[in-house]
Amino acid sequence: MNENNIRKDVLDNGLTILTESIEHLRSISLGVWLRKGSRDESPEDAGIYHFIEHMVFKGTEKRSTYEIARIMDSIGGFNDAFTSKENTCFYAKILDEHLPVIFDIFSDILLYPRFDREDLERERKVVHEEFKMVEDNPSDLVHEIFLENFWAAHPLGRPILGTLNSVNALTSETLRERFLESYIPPNILISAAGNISHEKLMEAVQSYFKFPQIKDAHIMANQPAPEPRPMTLLRSKKDLEQAHLCIGAMGHSSDHPDRYAAGVMNVILGGSMSSRLFQKIREEMALCYTVFSSMSSFQDAGYVSVYAGTSPEMTQTAAELIIKECKLLAKEPVSNEELENAKNHLKGSLILSLESSSNRMFSLARNEMIFGRQISTQEILDEISKVTVDDVLRVSQDLFLHSDYGIVVVGDMDELNIAV
Repeated sequence: MNENNIRKDVLDNGLTILTESIEHLRSISLGVWLRKGSRDESPEDAGIYHFIEHMVFKGTEKRSTYEIARIMDSIGGFNDAFTSKENTCFYAKILDEHLPVIFDIFSDILLYPRFDREDLERERKVVHEEFKMVEDNPSDLVHEIFLENFWAAHPLGRPILGTLNSVNALTSETLRERFLESYIPPNILISAAGNISHEKLMEAVQSYFKFPQIKDAHIMANQPAPEPRPMTLLRSKKDLEQAHLCIGAMGHSSDHPDRYAAGVMNVILGGSMSSRLFQKIREEMALCYTVFSSMSSFQDAGYVSVYAGTSPEMTQTAAELIIKECKLLAKEPVSNEELENAKNHLKGSLILSLESSSNRMFSLARNEMIFGRQISTQEILDEISKVTVDDVLRVSQDLFLHSDYGIVVVGDMDELNIAV
């Protein structure tokens, strides 16, 4: 990332614009971000932001669903959208010459969606199929069940899709009302990386994103950070060959000062092929094909989790080994060799990711929304380099000795007896 090529402007209406100019490319990666996600929902309207994300593609005041899809397909490239716990994003990677086309489409769907009742009923069926897709994918399902129970009764614990009851209760009127309250300039950030100048993006935004009269913003009450609930749960599914295991503990928020040390620790634990979990549980014990650890962070909380897929009869052994390795990291310092290998792994992954304009676009938006500034590549590399053996030990103790564990298994099992 060349920080000299990054520029930011905030329009008078509050909309934020970020660009990174990469002149040797022929493409542009563009993202239109809404600073709202599933944590901004109540239990009654859970899933509304995800449903709105679907519905804006179902027709506008001047285009049908087919016309939107046909125009997007006609310019090649790639476009998609997603809803997360804290954001909603509409993004595309296109040839630079097609910038006016994608802006015309994005501004149309994000300013003038129809929210037609018949379209809503059809899309409700599509979202029902999404529920079934999660249910049929046990590696996804086990993480959903973990978070719902580990952060029970907190918005971050609820599924992004919502529930069948909350989705079935959505109406055109409630969707339109929330859309008008949320899709307003102060909540929107537009980021672009590639063969585009900041001036050209500013001109496109001001030409196409002409917002209608703005209603009062939708504001959620301040939420306390989620509190963990220790638990051991079994979801019995008789049609599965494997048991799918998720073990998690509280982690760090997105801007936590120990995030770099935690990242290094995660690589050592289960974030690489040479990690302790991969080598112990797969290579040495041959208990599974897939085992890895990961860290998920939000504005005020986070969690670290380990996933493994193993046979039902070996689930207890695998779980006990995972917990043992987590606690070992908190009791004994890692070797200098492990530390340096993990740090080099993180640095290499970061630098390679910068070869993608899409990753650069995502990074622009993420840095702005989390930190309010752009964090340079060199700053990140320097912070990773500073991580010491003592830092990894301290973070491991914080996460694995001073936190409650949540354990969930989905599989063909009748009982579960795993002690932490």
